[in-house]
Amino acid sequence: MKKDFISIYDLTPAEIETILHKAAEIKGMHPAAGGTYRPLEGKALAMVFEKPSTRTRVSFEVGMYQLGGHALSLNPQESQLGRGEPIADTARVLSRYVDGIMIRTFAHTRVEEMARFASIPVINGLSDLLHPCQILSDIFTITEKRGDNYRKLKVAYVGDGNNVANSWINGAVRLGFALSLACPPGYGPDAQILARAQAEGGSRIILTHDPQEAVEQAHVINTDVWASMGQEKEQAKRRKAFQGYQVNADLLSRARPDCLVMHCLPAHRGEEITNEVLEGPQSVVFDQAENRLHVQKAILILLLGKGTYDA
Repeated sequence: MKKDFISIYDLTPAEIETILHKAAEIKGMHPAAGGTYRPLEGKALAMVFEKPSTRTRVSFEVGMYQLGGHALSLNPQESQLGRGEPIADTARVLSRYVDGIMIRTFAHTRVEEMARFASIPVINGLSDLLHPCQILSDIFTITEKRGDNYRKLKVAYVGDGNNVANSWINGAVRLGFALSLACPPGYGPDAQILARAQAEGGSRIILTHDPQEAVEQAHVINTDVWASMGQEKEQAKRRKAFQGYQVNADLLSRARPDCLVMHCLPAHRGEEITNEVLEGPQSVVFDQAENRLHVQKAILILLLGKGTYDA
């Protein structure tokens, strides 16, 4: 039976830890020295982009290449998706050509439909609802810096309750760390995802409108842009609503002295985060970006190689 990667919530803690351990193993291999490690030799990944991308495209494409496979990029302007072909038909056709599909899109229902009709593994590279590859990479980055005793960590998220926030919630449910989200009224995370998480994770997952409360004694502070792709027309309205939600030196001072600062990039410096903090000694944003490559390699191996999360 094929396995997809659509949401962190769909994984067990053991499956997540398998991915993290595999990513650490892969990261320890220098691509030049490890040229004989090609577990995806002859495998092909179709990458469907309905949203622009830098990190997702480069990390998946380079990852497939370094593992011995091949990745090909499809966007609406260069494929029949742009001319109205149903995603169900695209899924079934691609299943005859390649070994896996990564899709980066707007509506989460398109990811789910791709997975439902494809007979090969489907990876959610991003949707408006979830960004699971990013958050697994962020968790991997935290384990590198702070170890893997998740339940002792407090993670804070400050800003828009978007796909990044939703996936942090799913990560907190599965791994048991404390998560505090600070979002302006009307800009909170998905209500169903939050309610499910609070039912399962209890008081360790909280939503507040006060950024200072959220970051108090936090081990990690995360943020993201105030207006994501597709929300550009709301930029001015959102900038006004998010005043006071900037990750700056004053807010950082309220967290633990060794608190890590994270941002999934691209960043609007001077809006959701100051340049001083993003470029400061507590920032690990470029480690996060690099780790997209290693974690996604692990996901690719486990889905396209063995076809199982069993280590």
